[in-house]
Order: sequence, then C-alpha cells, then structure tokens
Amino acid sequence: MEYNFEETLLYIENLSVKYDDRFIIKDINLTEKNVVRPGVEATGQVIAIVGRSGRGKSTFFKALAGLVNPASGKILIKDFNSSDQDAAKNVTEGDIGFVDQKYTLFRHKTVGQSFKFALRNSSLSESEKEKTIAQYLKKWGLEDFKDKYPNELSGGQKQRTAIIEQLLSSDKFIVMDEPFSGLDVGNIEEVKKSFDLLTETSEHNTIIFSTHDIELAVELAQVIYVIGYPNIGGKLMDYGTIVAKFDLREMGIAWKSFSEKHSDVFKKIVQQMMNS
Repeated sequence: MEYNFEETLLYIENLSVKYDDRFIIKDINLTEKNVVRPGVEATGQVIAIVGRSGRGKSTFFKALAGLVNPASGKILIKDFNSSDQDAAKNVTEGDIGFVDQKYTLFRHKTVGQSFKFALRNSSLSESEKEKTIAQYLKKWGLEDFKDKYPNELSGGQKQRTAIIEQLLSSDKFIVMDEPFSGLDVGNIEEVKKSFDLLTETSEHNTIIFSTHDIELAVELAQVIYVIGYPNIGGKLMDYGTIVAKFDLREMGIAWKSFSEKHSDVFKKIVQQMMNS
C-alpha cells in the first residue's frame, strides 16, 4: 500500500531513566515521521510498544508524557504552534496525553465538566470551547452522557472520556498504557473504534500504546517496538531498551486485515521477547 514519510513528529535520542542509582531504561532511540497515504484523507500513526513485564515500558511512557525526568537524552515532538513545518520542541508535562489502565477520571465532575477543565489553559473563547466540546461529544458518541458522572459510565465510555480529556489538553499525541488489559470482547472493540476515531481525525494524531496482547499489536499498529534487556557481549543487561523494531509498513501489511504474514510477525515478536 502506497505511503509517504513527511515531517518528523517524534524524535527520541539516547533516553535513559533511573531510579536511585539503577537504570530502568537506557539509550532508547527512535524517530517517527508523519505518514501520508495518497487518496486517504487522514491517517494518524499507531505505534505499539511491547515487551515482557518489568522491562521498563511504563517508565518509558511516563518519560514520554513528561511525568518523570530523564537521567539523560531528549524527547522532541513537532511544534504545531510554529509556522516552520520542521520546528520541534522538548516534551514537557501535558504535551503528550497519558491514559492509564484505569482510565482515571474526576469522580465529582461530569463528562462535560471534565472536558471544560481540560480546556482551562486554552486560548479559545467560552463559546468556542462549548462548540469544541459538543463536536467531540457527537463524534465519539457521548452526546447523551455530557451530564453523567464516571460511576454512571460503561468501561468503553470511561475510556473514550479519558482519551478526549487528554486530546483537549495535549492535542496530537496520546500514550495509552495497556488499553486492552482486562477488557471483554465488547470493550476491546470499543477501544479499537477509539483508535479509528483518533487516526481518522488528523494525519498528525499519534497513538503510542503498550499491550501484552501481541496479536492485537500486530493487528492495530503500523510499527512495533520491542523493549527488553539487551544482550551485550553474551550477557543480559538489567535495564530496558529497544531491542527490535518491526515496521509493518515496510513489510506491506500495515492497514490490512490479519493474514498469515501478520502471524509470522507475531511469532518473530514473541521469540524476540523471550530472548530479552
């Protein structure tokens, strides 16, 4: 399937994070560019991060979202406020939305109130904020839930609310930590729909998610990074880094239904994880 790479959206160079004196992740490098597909109006990026438990995925996500300070390295994202197409900025808290496994919401705020709070630092006028909120409610099927509280929402509705909150405050980038964990089949389909809504909204929208379900990663992502312990000189280190990259676009199987080629990638990823 034809596609073109354009400007860089996310650039990570030698990212390391340590707690006390121990490195949790070290020397992570990756570059993701805007992907444009001729004839397709909007194609956001879907990036999966997989790896065995304890390899540093959650720490990596917290660093991406500006919630922990790196020991070294840098994280740059496209600066959408600049007229220069190639302008970049260092990530600070709030630049990249973060949705945790619990879809944490304000217990005492309705859906509408939560969205209004997410726009508190926006330069939009009050009427523009109301219009923006109304558009999101309609597009994401939450119009009838504007005045509902979190305890009145289903799991899928909570997740959509949490995603929109982050999009309203952080715009184009969203990190989702294990969005499929513990969900039944119906709610998994809800999450898939959320991915589609996100990527169809803007070609710049970028989802970065982790999952233990490798088959779902292969089905949904265009590129998959494996975080594991690197083998250096025959010895397995005790910090996480990117040990493999599987680009389904280059393989010609991105944006396509699950096939035998996807199954082959699944097997290779599992083998890579077992070795790191």
